[in-house]
Order: sequence, then structure tokens, then C-alpha cells
Amino acid sequence: MTISDLPAVNASLNALSTVFLTLGYIFIKQQKRDAHRNCMIAAFTTSTIFLACYLTYHFFHGSTKFQGQGTVRYVYLAILITHVILAIVIVPLILITMSRALRQRWEFHKKIARWTWPLWMYVSVTGVIVYMMLYQWFPAK
Repeated sequence: MTISDLPAVNASLNALSTVFLTLGYIFIKQQKRDAHRNCMIAAFTTSTIFLACYLTYHFFHGSTKFQGQGTVRYVYLAILITHVILAIVIVPLILITMSRALRQRWEFHKKIARWTWPLWMYVSVTGVIVYMMLYQWFPAK
């Protein structure tokens, strides 16, 4: 594996996080707490590995310029800007949400998880979309 493989790895990790988050949501709605916990830990793990790979890639490669033109460029920028802002916001929210769960402070956990889960899902899904737009749909020539 080389540095140039990391964007695809990152998109895969984001996609996996999305799957784990979705399953975790389903499991908690079904009162399957152990399965929920395991999925959320898996989502946290894949997101953490993603962050390490993302930072490694950008440390060695730098930024990648979006090649799309016209309206699609504005769509890309809107997705990217919201993705980046929420990716920054979600880190402390995830840590607080997990901390409350680990301490079994369920009422406080549920209160913040109502915000954490949809934002985390948005960041994971838009991470895949950003990858697709940068590297698949409008790649550098």
C-alpha cells in the first residue's frame, strides 16, 4: 500500500463507520444494548483509524484540488464546508457521548446521543461523497 491508496482506504473506513452507526441505531431501537455498544465501539474505531489515515495522507500528499466546474463546484464546496465544520464539532461530541455510556449515565448519554448520531452519520456519509467527487467523478487528469 502507498500514500496514493489512502483516499480509497479513508472512504472505505467512512463507509464502514456509516454501516456500524446504522446497525447501532437499529440495535438500540430493538433494545439490544450489547449489539448497540459493539457497533458504536466499531464505529469509533473505524473513525479513529480514518482520522489517522487522513492526517497521514494530507501530511505527505497535501491537498487535492477539485476538478469539477460550474454548479457542481458549488455543490462540492457546500458539502465539503459542512463536512469539515461538522467533522471538527463531532469529535468532542463523540467523546462525551461515549464517556457517558462508559460511565452508565444513560439519561445524559441519550440526551447528547440524539445530536451526536445524526451529525456523525452526516460526516461519515459526506466523507464518502467528498471522496467520490474528488477521486472518482471529477478526478485530476
